[in-house]
Amino acid sequence: MTAHAQPTPQQEAREALGPYASYRNSGLPWLGTIPAHWDVRRNGRLFAERVETGFEDLPILEVSLRTGVRVRDMENGSRKQQMTDRSKYKRAAKGDIAYNMMRMWQGAVGVAPEDGLISPAYVVARPFPEVDPRYYTYLFRTPAYMREVNKFSRGIVSDRNRLYWDEFKQMPSAFPPTEEQIRIADFLDAHGRLTARLIRNKRRLIGLLNEQKQAIINRAVTRGLNPDAPMKPTGIDWMSEVPAHWDVKPLKHWLRERAKALGDKTSPEYEFDYLDISCVGTGFLTAKPERMKFEDAPSRARQIVQKGDTILSTVRTYLKAVYFIEDEWPDLIASTGFAVLRPVEQVEPRLLGYVLQSSTFVERVIRASIGVAYPAISEGRLGTLHVAFSPDRAEQKAILDHIAAETAAFDEAIEKAQSETTLIREYRERLISDVVAGKLDLRQIEITAPDDEPGLDEDDAPDEDLDAEGAEDLAEAED
Repeated sequence: MTAHAQPTPQQEAREALGPYASYRNSGLPWLGTIPAHWDVRRNGRLFAERVETGFEDLPILEVSLRTGVRVRDMENGSRKQQMTDRSKYKRAAKGDIAYNMMRMWQGAVGVAPEDGLISPAYVVARPFPEVDPRYYTYLFRTPAYMREVNKFSRGIVSDRNRLYWDEFKQMPSAFPPTEEQIRIADFLDAHGRLTARLIRNKRRLIGLLNEQKQAIINRAVTRGLNPDAPMKPTGIDWMSEVPAHWDVKPLKHWLRERAKALGDKTSPEYEFDYLDISCVGTGFLTAKPERMKFEDAPSRARQIVQKGDTILSTVRTYLKAVYFIEDEWPDLIASTGFAVLRPVEQVEPRLLGYVLQSSTFVERVIRASIGVAYPAISEGRLGTLHVAFSPDRAEQKAILDHIAAETAAFDEAIEKAQSETTLIREYRERLISDVVAGKLDLRQIEITAPDDEPGLDEDDAPDEDLDAEGAEDLAEAED
């Protein structure tokens, strides 16, 4: 930090923290040393399993990998959600912890905000009086603890492993005095509101920059560069006219072979970078792909992506996840939730990427999607949507050069804001890990943060598939 730079609120909070006066060995390699007055207890001494059915009038609760447990919005939910058979759902009382047996290793755990019904794919754990469930939700979501979850889970294949109650209750956890659990949870809750506000503002900035960038792209890929060029009608509602010499065809006519996929016989040790939908924005990556082995990868991590491909999300299409693979990227695998689109030789690959991320095309994809809470479009339906290209490769390249020159400043500003958002997230994750493990003493620190709860951004939407997929997989396993 330079002499004139002002520290951020996060930096000030960190600098005010320090270690405890004395420590002892916890006896757990993943936890290391803990404050001398802390204890270690198995989860069975902290929680009791709650298995109660027959409360069908209660609201249904759902999980988000990012934000924990909350009440499902049934008014805006899909018909499938509204027709849910509640007889098998379990009651979770306000303050109970609920976790998805198959997704606990990813952080699918949270505190019930009110009495409600939990999917049969979940375990409901009632905290004992000396336990603050908020502290344990933070602990359970740390990378070190989630690795332990994998060790205690069991199943035939890694991405179908389940953490049953009998294994969960055997897992050891840190046990600070109750008043410290509350203090830690209060601090992290307040810090979370501050972090959410900072990230929300960065996202708004990125959104505004991207809107201006997309306006430039949209005009170039639908009208070309010559303002005096004669135009012709297309008969398409979202692209009423294009230069008269351009060709208008369904998208499928501009594409060649489908992307190859990893087979079930792929070596368990094969490592790759995995692009999930949560990593992709409109024309840029919102997060780095996750490096993983095939044996640890989710079943949807299958599509082989190469330089020159454009990936477009066919599920949760409102997220507008479209990205062009510009550089060589060995071992890049995309979710089966993407369509991997590879153009014919007559089309510049980068130009196809721009066309598919243009606001007019993306909005057309959204309108053609089916579903309310989880809108999706089939690849067949996607292929029927019309797009237009100049038959002249020189003109295509001129359009690309124009877009690159006009959007360079926006790309630079977006990249900077994304980098800052990543640093904010990384800082918070490290802070949580250090605080819940007792590496930092915050008993004397003043807790201040905005009182308002930031509104949810689109990529904080509930992970709608967790309840349904988990319940179906669980039923198959127990048949």
